[in-house]
Amino acid sequence: MRDTDLRDCLKRIDHKGYPAYKDTKGKYQFADYILSIDHVQGDPFAAPSKVSVLVDGKRAGFDTVLYDDKCKRIALQDYLLRKMAAKVREYSFKAKGSGKSGLIGVSQPGQEILNRSACVINAENGDITLRMEIGFPANGRTINARELEKILFEFLPVCVKQTLFQRAYRKESLVETANLAEDQEYIRQQLREMGLAAFVANGAILPRKSGVSQLPMKEAVPFQSPESMEVTLELPHYGTIKGMGIKQGITLIVGGGYHGKSTLLKALELGVYNHIAGDGREYVITDDTAVKLRAEDGRNIQKVDISMFIRNLPNGKDTVAFYSEDASGSTSQAANTVEAMEAGAKVFLIDEDTSATNFMIRDELMQRVVQRDVEPIIPFIDRVQELYENSGISTILVAGSSGSYFHKADCILQMNRYVPMEITELAKKEAESFPIAEEGAERADSPVVDRIVKKDAAFLKESRIKTKVMGKESISINKEIVDLRYVEQLVDTEQLAALVQIVKYMKLHYFDGTRTLGKAVELISEKIEKNEFAAFCDGGISGNMAIPRKQEIYETLNRCRGLVQIVKDGR
Repeated sequence: MRDTDLRDCLKRIDHKGYPAYKDTKGKYQFADYILSIDHVQGDPFAAPSKVSVLVDGKRAGFDTVLYDDKCKRIALQDYLLRKMAAKVREYSFKAKGSGKSGLIGVSQPGQEILNRSACVINAENGDITLRMEIGFPANGRTINARELEKILFEFLPVCVKQTLFQRAYRKESLVETANLAEDQEYIRQQLREMGLAAFVANGAILPRKSGVSQLPMKEAVPFQSPESMEVTLELPHYGTIKGMGIKQGITLIVGGGYHGKSTLLKALELGVYNHIAGDGREYVITDDTAVKLRAEDGRNIQKVDISMFIRNLPNGKDTVAFYSEDASGSTSQAANTVEAMEAGAKVFLIDEDTSATNFMIRDELMQRVVQRDVEPIIPFIDRVQELYENSGISTILVAGSSGSYFHKADCILQMNRYVPMEITELAKKEAESFPIAEEGAERADSPVVDRIVKKDAAFLKESRIKTKVMGKESISINKEIVDLRYVEQLVDTEQLAALVQIVKYMKLHYFDGTRTLGKAVELISEKIEKNEFAAFCDGGISGNMAIPRKQEIYETLNRCRGLVQIVKDGR
């Protein structure tokens, strides 16, 4: 249909009851784009209507070189979306009415560059799809079509014209965005070739503005690598860049309180994502499989092999297929560690402050008083070298109170007023005066990861499956809540919006009672890599999702209680 058909429809339904807005649903050809009204809200107080804009790639005119690689395409999508978000704020609620009337909303990205459904560029032809929300105006529950006409024929065309066409931008700014993405990807690829777990550029700004703001802190101390850890990279566009290379193996970060230990670890934790120019962490790049581990009292654990850390429980409970609906700090951290191994993590990030002490260490006095034969926990310190030697998993650990890991660490970094100093030799020498008691734990077999997910016949028969996202706290499917508060590398509610759809899709299509959890995650990950949002959205793609990592898919499934039921033998 043409845009004139939409005008005619709006004139016809003006002053009618709100349900008449349903007549506007459809696709309309405007001069430079196609407007699609995909879903119309039930009343002016309900969630806003869903609309999308499709701009032909040739009309948009963006040079192919700006999106011919996945990392550049995602960066360009993110750049356009940020411009659109800023532009629609100028017009939101300028059209008046009841409830959400006049709202014009689109995804509001944070500091991380994520692959979002709100703006998608077709890699083959450059077509741009932008998804957004509009509150269709009404007076009470009576249609005010003239106000909607303002939005669709005056406000929206300006927003589209000034954001979704190359002619609206300085070419240099677009090239800079693509170049930054390519440089970040280059560093990420170089990490393993150089034997690094992470890279932190000199001059990076790691501290954030506040506990509720991810903007860089003004007047923060710029990061400067210790000379002994400094590496040099030749980036495709930026050129020569220097910074701290954290080698694979065991790295210990120490220092006094408030000197920047956790700030550095947090930057590394979020270094699995690329960041926008001006964030301060553009060149803080961490192995993208890295997982933050912590204790998580009260979480449920389903058939996880934690025997490399916990065995011979006094109640005789099986730790090869450990089950608990209310795990302790140590068992939860043991499960988190093994589950991260199953998810393919090659770097563990750990902060002593959020860890279970008895999982991390047993000092010499405790070992003398409580003998090995009555202690079921084999602490992480006894496995950390083994994890690297046998499984190639590096550990970056922040410690402020226990020096025992000095003996195990390959590299020891001290933070002093936000300035890092490499003190490995000094710390190792001092540690000689405090020999660590070796408990002589036997080498562990690789964890068993053949957990099979039970088929949920009742779920498959559901005619309507209700889903909900509660910020970054949790998701809900059919009123069952999955607590994700401690999955610390989830940075955006839109990742949870995608995760709830992924879990739903996997329950409907992958969990057949014979397939292991690992195999199911690999299948959905491969499908997402190929088809992105279409891989898990059966009923149309909404504009409020961001694709999570494979690691977060695992972590979400592992925190489901009744939703995902694990059996060992398929029964």
